[in-house]
Amino acid sequence: MLYTFIVIVHVFISFLMIGAILLQSGKGAEIGAAFGGSSQTIFGSRGPANFLSKLTVAVATVFMLTSLSLAILAKERNFASTVIDLDKKSEPPPATQTPQPTTESPSATEGGSSPAEQH
Repeated sequence: MLYTFIVIVHVFISFLMIGAILLQSGKGAEIGAAFGGSSQTIFGSRGPANFLSKLTVAVATVFMLTSLSLAILAKERNFASTVIDLDKKSEPPPATQTPQPTTESPSATEGGSSPAEQH
């Protein structure tokens, strides 16, 4: 139940992070950068962080936490499914009688001749 909830949150956060990253403009994306405009904006002089950059940091943090949580929960789920309960008494399966293989050739039981005599 918890694992499924974290997977759903993780997928939702993934799409939110993709959207937040795609909506941001990169460094030097202004029209002034194409014509030799202000070099400070091209080389990373930034003002205060805007809403999208703060949102990206928050969403990326939640994404990393859900990734770590899923990794831990997946390891516990896998370990729990492979643990053998040694407290249970395991009874051997009931012995069934298997038919014993016969050493006679099939042609000898049918009353026919041996394969070498048929040729």
